[in-house]
Amino acid sequence: MAKVTHTPADDSTCGWFHLAPPRQARPAHRGTRTARWVVVGAGFTGLATARQLALHFPDDEIVLVDAQEVGFGSSGRNAGFAIDLPHDIGADDYIGDIAVATMSLKLNLTGQTLLKQLIKQHNIDCQLRECGKYQAAVEDRGIAVLDAYRRGLDKLEQPYELISQEALPGHIGTPFYRQALFTPGTALIQPAALVRGLADSLPSNVTLYENTVITQVEYGDTARLVHAGGTITAEKLVLTNNAFAMSFGFLKGRMLPVFTYASLTRPLTEEEQARLGGKPYWGVIPADPFGSTLRRTVDNRLLMRNSFSFNPDGASQQKYLQRFVKRHHASFQKRFPMLPDVGFDYTWGGSLAMSRNHMAHFGELARNVYGALCCNGLGVTRGTVTGTLLADWLAGQRSDLIDFLLAAPGPNSNPPQPLLSAGVNLNLAWGQYRAGQES
Repeated sequence: MAKVTHTPADDSTCGWFHLAPPRQARPAHRGTRTARWVVVGAGFTGLATARQLALHFPDDEIVLVDAQEVGFGSSGRNAGFAIDLPHDIGADDYIGDIAVATMSLKLNLTGQTLLKQLIKQHNIDCQLRECGKYQAAVEDRGIAVLDAYRRGLDKLEQPYELISQEALPGHIGTPFYRQALFTPGTALIQPAALVRGLADSLPSNVTLYENTVITQVEYGDTARLVHAGGTITAEKLVLTNNAFAMSFGFLKGRMLPVFTYASLTRPLTEEEQARLGGKPYWGVIPADPFGSTLRRTVDNRLLMRNSFSFNPDGASQQKYLQRFVKRHHASFQKRFPMLPDVGFDYTWGGSLAMSRNHMAHFGELARNVYGALCCNGLGVTRGTVTGTLLADWLAGQRSDLIDFLLAAPGPNSNPPQPLLSAGVNLNLAWGQYRAGQES
């Protein structure tokens, strides 16, 4: 019997979660239950896995378990970019090896298509807008990144538009940036609303248990999951809980629970909207990966996301919220001096499962235990497609995408503690300092 030492514990102040359409959470599990398929983690990956397993095995009951309420965890806390393009931050041009990038593009586009189909089919109110994204730069180093990214997009034969400093206010209101690269394929969503809508439209042979924290696991011919209210026995266990899979005994020391932080303003008044100008909704990602991500939402709020912390236990820490909201205010004021009286309604943190080599795990973890883990910051599209493809593979299907995922080397090993925390924290601090005006 293995004790699960780290369990999700997110802060209660996520704006996306509180602004999403209301729903009734499913009850926690009580008693004893056995199922052929049990999926742990009801984010984008787990929801996609459970849905596709249910379609492949209509006579089987699929059990989906989450430690928190759906939409409260990582999947409901990201910036809401459903990105189509490869986003290899380890490559100089964000594209890297062209063969790998081509497959990554196909994966992301497949994930996008799956989400769009489900949103339309189930009429999910998640503010979907297929409006592309801007990658913007302020400093010379950022401009150089955009130049390199253009070369990568040319190699991949993907469209883009270079937006000058003079033209940018007509797009995003603020004159802060010197240049931006617009790519049309990204879709913007309200992530908590989307993930909750996906949960409420699962096939009838999926049983979802929320607020069910697994505290122990016993592996053997089956996997026996223990929680405060009982046990669930899985003939086949699928882990889609990212870095928390390490507490379940897998990929230990191979994933990094890195938190990033966001704030969301109150809605802008009509007069403030006119003062800001630009398009009615848009998304900006920074040229420097340690810079600020911005969004103008459908309901006329502005989102500011920057700052990072390494939380090895995967739990939110209030001290970081208090520290980084000050940075959000400073970053906001630099970009939007025309909105001096606009404050934040919400500030929150959300975790990313990262690996040092930017690789994910897909496939078998142990006998009758499988996983799709470590999306490296692309959970919306990549989580959706890898969860779906994992279920296809478990149903005996093969494809070029499945073979590509199975052949990947997976996350590499991290140094031992305390060297790991010291190294990650130093790298985060240096990266945020080096970002300069991009932050």
